[in-house]
Amino acid sequence: MAKRKESSANGKEKPAKESRKSSEDADSSSDDDMSNVDVDFELFDPQPAHDFHGLKTLLRQLFDVDGDLFDLSALTDLILAQPLLGSTVKVEGNESDPYAFLTVLNLQTHRDVPVIQDIRKYLHGKASESPSRSRLRQLLSPESSAQVGLILTERLINIPAEVVPPMYGMLLEEITWALEEKEPYEFTDYIIISKTYKEVESSADREADRPRKKSRGSKSANINAETFYFHVEDEVLQQHATEFGSYAYSRKDAENTPDSRRAFQELGIRPQGHIMLIPASKLEGAVQAITRFLSPT
Repeated sequence: MAKRKESSANGKEKPAKESRKSSEDADSSSDDDMSNVDVDFELFDPQPAHDFHGLKTLLRQLFDVDGDLFDLSALTDLILAQPLLGSTVKVEGNESDPYAFLTVLNLQTHRDVPVIQDIRKYLHGKASESPSRSRLRQLLSPESSAQVGLILTERLINIPAEVVPPMYGMLLEEITWALEEKEPYEFTDYIIISKTYKEVESSADREADRPRKKSRGSKSANINAETFYFHVEDEVLQQHATEFGSYAYSRKDAENTPDSRRAFQELGIRPQGHIMLIPASKLEGAVQAITRFLSPT
């Protein structure tokens, strides 16, 4: 099952490349002066000897402020305990830190593992906040014996989305191989955890506006309530989901993030969790859709 290079859509192995303008050229208006930096991304199996700290960092980024609610070390160990399922993306060889990862955990098989119990309880609570997530509530309930795969995936902020389709494609192949070997990965549904955000007025702006409250209205009335995606592929995956939605983080720290995450723009942002439920029968189509969406034109 081991992989070393990422697989392209036609099944052949080739390195993934990102073309990025150098900083000197970014300010130039002349196409002749522009140059590209090609970065080769390679896919590897999770490596227990090398990936613990990198994966834990990415998991903390995925769960954001609510990451402190879970034993992320135990969750990382659980991911590394199935090294032939899931992928990491690296640029400096097998022994370097992962820049991205994708894996799936069987919520039923690991139902007695404390960190999985905590995640199930957490997600069940978030699903219960909306009547449109009844199937999610059912699958995550303590009484459920459904074979549900929890897909965990995250990447560093500057890693391009083009690394995502090969990771999903490899996951589908590995699940097929695992089923041939009678391993417990015959899922009925997949739950994908991700992140979204909304633009919000920063507390600094509210303080600045306070003395003039009588003379003009608050900016908050003009803020767009639209939900934005940290990962562009989530918009495509969501089209194949039977249930989905964003939810507020549980930690109080989340209320204090708009100012700290406000950079080069007038508004702050408030991150929030996002959950999607995709039936197993639809995952392959969803992966094909994000592959087409992210393919170079």
